[in-house]
Amino acid sequence: MVDMVSSEAGIPRPDHPLEQSSSAKWFLPAFGVLVLVGLIYVGYALSQDLAIAKTVPWILLGIALLIALGFEFVNGFHDTANAVATVIYTRSLPAEFAVMWSGVFNFLGVLTSSGAVAFGILSLLPVELILQVGSSSGFAMVFALLVAAILWNLGTWFLGLPASSSHTMVGSIIGVGLANQFMAPAGSATSGVEWGQATNVGMSLLVSPLVGFFAAAALLYVMKFLVRNPALYEAPKGKTPPPWWIRALLIFTCTGVSFAHGSNDGQKGMGLIMLILIGVVPTAYALNRTPDINYLEAYKSASVSVEQALGKYVKPGVTVADAKAAVQEAVRSKTWNDQTTVALQSYIHNTTAGLQPYATVDKVPTDLVSNARNDIYLIGEALKLIDKKKLLPMQDADLKAVTDYHKAVDNATKFIPLWVKIAVALALGLGTMVGWKRIVVTVGEKIGKSHLTYGQGAAAELVAMITIGAADRLGLPVSTTHVLSSGVAGTMAANGSGLQWATVRNLLLAWVLTLPCSIALSFVLFVLFRQVF
Repeated sequence: MVDMVSSEAGIPRPDHPLEQSSSAKWFLPAFGVLVLVGLIYVGYALSQDLAIAKTVPWILLGIALLIALGFEFVNGFHDTANAVATVIYTRSLPAEFAVMWSGVFNFLGVLTSSGAVAFGILSLLPVELILQVGSSSGFAMVFALLVAAILWNLGTWFLGLPASSSHTMVGSIIGVGLANQFMAPAGSATSGVEWGQATNVGMSLLVSPLVGFFAAAALLYVMKFLVRNPALYEAPKGKTPPPWWIRALLIFTCTGVSFAHGSNDGQKGMGLIMLILIGVVPTAYALNRTPDINYLEAYKSASVSVEQALGKYVKPGVTVADAKAAVQEAVRSKTWNDQTTVALQSYIHNTTAGLQPYATVDKVPTDLVSNARNDIYLIGEALKLIDKKKLLPMQDADLKAVTDYHKAVDNATKFIPLWVKIAVALALGLGTMVGWKRIVVTVGEKIGKSHLTYGQGAAAELVAMITIGAADRLGLPVSTTHVLSSGVAGTMAANGSGLQWATVRNLLLAWVLTLPCSIALSFVLFVLFRQVF
């Protein structure tokens, strides 16, 4: 863990918090054993899953998984460094122990995540690219957005700028969508970015730093009013750790931010790995093979219900020649007409009829699995036009049939195997322990003009923990970096400590440039990779 250390906050070099050594020498070997056990399990589980695949392009699969896990590794030492800055600079934990501690709770956060953020991010992508993820354009999409995100994260880390991995990934996805639309032949039915979802994600990324700044500042004011212990608002003296209750609070908030970061940010890698697996080995991963044994029957029942509900809105004499093509056009254009209703009802009927002879997913022939998933996914996207966009007015009972179908679709297509969670958790946890000092120094020394106090650290961390945890529940990606660094800035402003405006300007510049630069990078890379694949 060797890196550059600054002392711009005026901390004497012998007393610098990054010079503290940890006495817990057992911690790193123990984590090494955990990594080894995890890798063995990942290898075993992957081999078991691939046993049912007809052919496995091992080289392509290996490269794609390494790049996806590389993104999470970079994410670990880039974003998670924010979580440990406060406990290090308040002497609550020795630097190396704090990083290891944060890595473990990032690991646990990934393992317990729901997957909602993962699939929320993927919904930004054009539907046809998701449906064609196993094609040349699908591989170009995955590689372009991953490589673009890694390049920008590495660049900002090298400069010591706490830029957002979430912001970077969203920009990369938008760039791929725009490039896909740009390269489409004139007049073809090709969609670009899902701007509705992009707006929701963009708002969460825009608002969360403002929440961090003002909420942390307000919390510090409240703390000063309610807790009048002067020790809470003083900088650490020498190498002496804070009083036990302050120390416990700071360790708790660091733990919470680390856990919330793993739960939220780790899901981006999971979603991309699932895209890779579905594209490279669809027979093994296109449909969920490990849910309740009765879920396929539940899907069939939900399909019949929604087919009957749509039948109430079919107008006499309306016909369509190609039901699937009509549904694809409705999803692409976000429009609805009388032909769409007929087409969707027919498409649902045909899809369900194809699955009717099979009681469980394991019984579905491997040749049908990939097509079945695409059909189910496309139907789900079409039904969103009804219950989200309200393009086909329906009665409440019929809308319930639509929402029940969505739950059945999610059971079939939106799943993350345990080994994927463990692989991402290992990458994120290992990344936390590498290259962390650049970002820690920026957060701990270069935002405010005075040393971070115990109260400031606790306020910034507590707000970050709550904000990220709430976003995870809502399935929205937020930036750990922006929330925490803006929280530190808010406490400095509230405390009258003053801000180092050169750093603040750099942070704002990174925040402003991340989106357009990642869009441009992924756009160019997608065009280049389309020539390769």
